[in-house]
Amino acid sequence: MPFTIPFKRHAALIAGLSALLATPSVLAEERVQVIASFSILADMVEQVGGEHVEVDALVGPNGDAHVYSPRPDDARNLAHADLVVFNGMHFEGWMERLLEAGDYEGPKVVATAGIATQEEAADSQGHAHAGHDHPDHDHGEHDHSGHDHAEHDHSDHDHAAHNHAEHDHPEHAHHGHGHLHDHGGQDPHAWLDPMLGKTYVANIRDGLIAADPAHEAEYRQRAQAYMAELEALDAEIREQMSALPESTSIITGHDSFGYFAKAYGVSFLSPVGLSTASEPSAAGMAELIDVIKANDVRALFHENMTSPALIDQLAEETGRPVAGTLYSGALAPEGEASTYIGMMRHNAHVLHDALAEPEHDHEH
Repeated sequence: MPFTIPFKRHAALIAGLSALLATPSVLAEERVQVIASFSILADMVEQVGGEHVEVDALVGPNGDAHVYSPRPDDARNLAHADLVVFNGMHFEGWMERLLEAGDYEGPKVVATAGIATQEEAADSQGHAHAGHDHPDHDHGEHDHSGHDHAEHDHSDHDHAAHNHAEHDHPEHAHHGHGHLHDHGGQDPHAWLDPMLGKTYVANIRDGLIAADPAHEAEYRQRAQAYMAELEALDAEIREQMSALPESTSIITGHDSFGYFAKAYGVSFLSPVGLSTASEPSAAGMAELIDVIKANDVRALFHENMTSPALIDQLAEETGRPVAGTLYSGALAPEGEASTYIGMMRHNAHVLHDALAEPEHDHEH
């Protein structure tokens, strides 16, 4: 009998500890399980979802979503997800097959819904929406079902805030990019314009509300605050880019900065096309070398998710320095560029520090 009471206490203690140990996993199971196709989208989901979401990126930091090959466990993970978020615009060519293989039937967010491609925007120029009062800050009363974000259609806008009159020099093709290439495909890298990033945030917000309506108010609040941060980021980048000489062309690893170029009035060139899977031809490389030597190209830039070999070859052939690394389709594992806003800020700082001329007062 002396051992009966201690034994019961011991059993009760074990049971209590087991319950405490189980609590974190129970709480984790209550969070919205989100699968994002790549790291930039995963960060956006975390910013909007906060403590209510647990996000897994299929393609992680420094990973290349252009050439990703899904693994068997990706389909299994999808089957247990509450929400799937991907870019669309044919950026993740493997995603549709993966969704079918994973037998996923939950809500999906196409982050670019409501954004026209650059090609579509070019076709519809002259029909931009007047005013651009961005009613995406007033979400209280309208129905978001189906992600019909007409109010977020920034695609063919002229970026009144991005007006860059001082850079409007068609002879330098500042609002274009990669003009050595004939782009049969569309440019899916719309997130590289933070004002279009607001549409991503709105679509993610609505997907989270569909998956977890109980926390709708918090998702709306966080999304609105995040959009305000993106507007501030946009103003910061515009100020940085306005210091670049008008004739400057920026050389990167692949042709991904079209939306950035259009928004901020700068010119980008690259040795390969829209996908990192393509390889430059010898003639294309020779042409790019000629352009670099003939124009005001003072520095080259690596991209974190592409091989540095092509840029290093261009640097050797032209004598231009490699001035840093830009982030286009993947975040960094750590540091400033490990978030979407930090990545965009990093890119602007690197470009400004390498190319800006303080004494250049934009005499036109």
